[in-house]
Amino acid sequence: MNQLRKIILPAFAAFAFTGFVSSAGAADAQNAAEAPQALVQRVTQEVLEVARSDKDVKAGDRKRIHQLVESKILPHVDFQRTTSMAVGRHWREASPAQQQQLISEFRALLMHTYAGALSQIGNQKPDFKPQRSHADDSEAEVRFQVSQGRGGDPMQLSYRLHKSAEGWKVYDVNLLGAWLIETYKGSFAAEISKGGLDGLIRSLTEKNRKLSGGAGTPKT
Repeated sequence: MNQLRKIILPAFAAFAFTGFVSSAGAADAQNAAEAPQALVQRVTQEVLEVARSDKDVKAGDRKRIHQLVESKILPHVDFQRTTSMAVGRHWREASPAQQQQLISEFRALLMHTYAGALSQIGNQKPDFKPQRSHADDSEAEVRFQVSQGRGGDPMQLSYRLHKSAEGWKVYDVNLLGAWLIETYKGSFAAEISKGGLDGLIRSLTEKNRKLSGGAGTPKT
């Protein structure tokens, strides 16, 4: 997972919705009307420009980076869908309170994990491929590769999105054939087998506590 995280970090940061905020009505209308690939392509360039020009982000200021991730990226990810799929069959066994705790802690973990990517953005250039859509147009997969410059091999990425009442939402990301949900599903199942759903919640809470305290990146 550590190697996968090193690859995912700069990639996920390249996907951010910086042109609008989910609470703004006009922006919501634009989000709902815009096709998934057009949406991702437009805002990917925007976030790259922000990350390259913001001196605090480039300096690795954690508070500033977390503000950007919280306000620009996370509102456009469906964390309930992501979390429920990562927890798998055990999700149905969780109480409403446990479900909310799992969503909150997983959301915080991903925020901590992906926040570090913004300070790593350099001269990456996204190259988009034709979009894949389901027959009913309720889901889509946006695929592209990111060139690393200096002769490095491009990273292949895919995002899965689904259409919600507020517009298209990301719920999964693929790096080199590995989907994020499937990657976490294994570690989540291991924690649940040891300590149940409460054990998984405790594990996520502890990882977030360490990250918030600057104790380093947790292993998953």
